[in-house]
Amino acid sequence: MLFQEIEIVWNQILSEAHILINKEPSLTGFYYAHILNHKSFSSALSYILSSKLGNKSISAISVRDIINTIYDCNHEIIISAIQDIREVYNRDPAIECYSTPFLYSNGFHVLQAYRISNYLWNQSKTELAIYFYNRISTIFSVDIHPAAKIGCGVIFDHAIGIVIGETSVVRNNVTIFHSVTLGSTGKHSGIRHPIVNEDTIIGAGSKVLGKIEIGSKVKIGAGSVVLVSIPPGCTAIGIPAKIVTSQNNKQI
Repeated sequence: MLFQEIEIVWNQILSEAHILINKEPSLTGFYYAHILNHKSFSSALSYILSSKLGNKSISAISVRDIINTIYDCNHEIIISAIQDIREVYNRDPAIECYSTPFLYSNGFHVLQAYRISNYLWNQSKTELAIYFYNRISTIFSVDIHPAAKIGCGVIFDHAIGIVIGETSVVRNNVTIFHSVTLGSTGKHSGIRHPIVNEDTIIGAGSKVLGKIEIGSKVKIGAGSVVLVSIPPGCTAIGIPAKIVTSQNNKQI
């Protein structure tokens, strides 16, 4: 079923590309290079990522070879990418078609690039993982340690300035806005970063710090500084953040 989902999304992106060419013929070459010249979702995605991550030291062709090898070894990464793009389409009111995040969204691209660095890290290819980590930070202005654990269906909205530390855990269907930090409080070893559970929304500029747990379906207001665990279903705002709405939607 999940592999059928890949084909459904890819066929939709192909269809959208033809429509977009009719709307803007001057971008015909762009749509062919990024979508229509490719036989699969993974092929097009590896082309887009490698064109961003390659440089004079390691060419885009070499980067793409690395990415394609990883995709061939681990289809779960592509399945996660499909779930990511579906959630962007379903939850972001600014997105009207799948091709928009696929082609243009820094948040979607940085998440897929992170998945490459994370795979390499877990395969003990530490130096290559750190290289990708550095390129991601340089190109996208997003700092995600390759050891961090991030689920699927995740949205990085606008993405710029997001920092996710080494022992952080971000579970499925979390939305993180720009300039959010999942950081530590100075502990030098062990788990020292937050766990963020499913369906949580972290507002722009928020800092979530230390070995704490953010429950599922939590909302953290923009600019908040969270230093303690937040129970599921609550809303927290402020510096330091305080719970203002409980799981039962009662104001505190």
